[in-house]
Amino acid sequence: MAGERKIEGLTERDIGSLKVLSCPSDNLSWNRKVSLQTMRLSPAFLWAAVILMVLQMCASSPDSIVDLSSMNLSSVPTDLPLTAEYIDLSCNHIHQLHKGDFKNITLLRFLNMSWNGLELIETETFRDTPLLEDLDLSQNMLRNLSDQQYLLYTGNLRVINLAWNEFFNMTLGKEFSVLGKLENLTLGAKAINLGDFKNIAKVKLYCLTLSLEKELAYEATSLIDVHAKKIQLDLNGGEITQSDLISDVLSSFVEVELRNTTGGYKYIKKELGKRAEIFASHLSVSNIEIDWMDLTQLVNDTLQTSITHLSASDTAINKPPYFDTTVTETSSMQSFTAKRAVVNSFFFSQEAMYNFFISLPVKRCAIIETALIHMTCPKKRSPILELDFSYCALSDSIFSRIEGQETVECETLSNVKKLSLVGNNLKSLQVVSKRLQYMKSLQHLDLSINSLVYDRSFECLWPPNITVMNISSGGLTEDVFECLPKGVEALDLQNNQISVIPSLIFKLENLSSLNLNANRFLDLPLCDDFPKMTELLLKSNSLHAPSVEKLRSCPNLKILDASHNPFTCTCPLRHFIRLGIQTEYESGLELLNWPEGYHCIYPEVVRESKLENVWIPEISCSASLLAATILVPSVALIITVFFLCRRLDVPWYMGMIWQWARAKHRARMRQLRPADLVGIDFHAFVSYSQHDADWVKNFLLFNLEGPTGGLRLCHHEKDFVPGKTIMENIITCVEKSRRSVFVLSAHFVKSEWCHYELYFASHQRLSQGLDSIVLVLLEPLPQYLIPSKYYQLKSMMNRHTYLEWPQDKAKHRLFWANLRAALQTDLLSEPVAEIE
Repeated sequence: MAGERKIEGLTERDIGSLKVLSCPSDNLSWNRKVSLQTMRLSPAFLWAAVILMVLQMCASSPDSIVDLSSMNLSSVPTDLPLTAEYIDLSCNHIHQLHKGDFKNITLLRFLNMSWNGLELIETETFRDTPLLEDLDLSQNMLRNLSDQQYLLYTGNLRVINLAWNEFFNMTLGKEFSVLGKLENLTLGAKAINLGDFKNIAKVKLYCLTLSLEKELAYEATSLIDVHAKKIQLDLNGGEITQSDLISDVLSSFVEVELRNTTGGYKYIKKELGKRAEIFASHLSVSNIEIDWMDLTQLVNDTLQTSITHLSASDTAINKPPYFDTTVTETSSMQSFTAKRAVVNSFFFSQEAMYNFFISLPVKRCAIIETALIHMTCPKKRSPILELDFSYCALSDSIFSRIEGQETVECETLSNVKKLSLVGNNLKSLQVVSKRLQYMKSLQHLDLSINSLVYDRSFECLWPPNITVMNISSGGLTEDVFECLPKGVEALDLQNNQISVIPSLIFKLENLSSLNLNANRFLDLPLCDDFPKMTELLLKSNSLHAPSVEKLRSCPNLKILDASHNPFTCTCPLRHFIRLGIQTEYESGLELLNWPEGYHCIYPEVVRESKLENVWIPEISCSASLLAATILVPSVALIITVFFLCRRLDVPWYMGMIWQWARAKHRARMRQLRPADLVGIDFHAFVSYSQHDADWVKNFLLFNLEGPTGGLRLCHHEKDFVPGKTIMENIITCVEKSRRSVFVLSAHFVKSEWCHYELYFASHQRLSQGLDSIVLVLLEPLPQYLIPSKYYQLKSMMNRHTYLEWPQDKAKHRLFWANLRAALQTDLLSEPVAEIE
């Protein structure tokens, strides 16, 4: 144990807490000097006031809390807000309270008037505060407890502190009888007499705190009228001097607490030794200074009584032992608790001190927040069922001893079922397992907040019956799963360095609850080695897109917590979002903290959005679905367009429009010189078979010549010169025509003269370099029907786009427009009339 500085019976920790409600005495003009020792407040009131104040501050609005302490006030301000619930007027100079001081402050619940030098409180002061629950009037100059008439209007009071006033007697007036809801009462006076508490005989208190002075006059059985579960005797740094008072409190109250005591323990030991049966079941001492012999004698005497719970907190031990101290071997006591104990010496036998505490015949032994560096092993089999050494300084050598070169393990703690070693200096998990291997009854083990690691240097040797294990807040990695008791049912591994769960050689068949909060998991773990898993906690890990498929390995899982993880709201997360939404309506799996604890961190557009409000389209996450969604309509559209085109002859129209556009383009781009048109009298020479003469006369000439077409055409029936040979006429007509139009049909390819006309027109095109041939296909003309001598025609049909005569009359108009565009040319002169 280590030392801790104490000031007149108080540790630094207690003085720090007292500062909340205490004031410096130099600011008060009192007629009496108050030492630090006499300025202590009742602990019951202190805790009640602090707790109530915190609750009120958390739940109330800023206007409901009024702090006017240490403001050098001489009266209650008149501008207090009407909504005030908590008012602190402590450490001022308000000597009197009058009717109307708290007028209209009907919501007032807590009033602190301590350290004011109060001498008078008028009867109707609290008429306007019906909700007042907590009233602190300590450290003032009120003089008569039997005349506190203002209490007649405080029927809802639950806590009142009247300690450290100028009360000589503790005689309570009739006005105390109206405090039917009172729970905590703190008083102080120089004398306590029989009948002082008769006016609160019907009030059921929880705690009565008596702040006692050194020269207290106490009359036996004076507390007979008090009905409270607990009593606190605050000795304020003095010694116990009243044996009758100790006798009465042990005989009348279930819980007894002695505070701020520095001596007089002989009276406690005397009363404990008188009787085995004592009404009190809980005895506690706090903020005390005691010799080791007095402490051990007090403990041994208590063990022989009917007291079931003994506790000591903030205890300073003087004259520690050098040799073992005898311990009572049997007792009906259930628990012993020591909290924040210090030793005011550096020279003593630590082993002797440890042996005393570990040998206590109790069911539960707890030594907490004490600088223990080791704990020995009982010499006999211990009856202890629960051990708690939380927040000490224990090392891996706990419970063991060295004999020669060997370490002897402890075998006498085999009855321990629950062991807590929270917040110590344990380092090696396998060494700790070795220390505990003979605790055959151990079921609940807490090793949290240690620096434990597992290095696989040797096998772990846990006792076989551990079912609940807490190894949180350490430095463990996934290797820890190789050092676990096989029968564990609830395992807490939160706040470690675990990133995965490895495949185990031996399955944890009974594990039902696994806490992996605040680790480094990137995905949900598999439950293949935990067939009975019902609860999995993965809060505050590194889960970006948990794989819901892995939950299929957890058929019995009922509770899952994956909140407060850095979720990336992209395609891989959509299944987890769907799981969260489903858990709101289905009872199969409970997703804890949904939806409040689940937010996106990426992408930025949805950052901090709840997962339930994020929509990720299924189509954007499935390549096959996306392809099908695009391709199916596209193919359908293409097929539809194809059939519509075939049905409406769209290709023909497009082809005709394309040819018309090309003809117009060529006409614009090709700038013919006047010399090129010298001797050209016709726009076109028409070559056709005699079998197609009717179509030529009735359709071709009709639509291209005259006012309708505006073109001059040359054809043999009209323009061949009699007397000339047919060959000469053909050559002459071809030479005088800008272009040559060939009306192709099956009859055309059978005509010898048509062949000659085509031959001469082809040679003219080659000689003049002009694209002067226009092909009009009157009927379908397959390549195989064209004789071989028409190789030029075949070549033209393969190389040039030809115009097809449509059978549909609706298309004729476009056909003629296209043909006219192909033939249109501005000629220089009118045709020369032929002489018959």
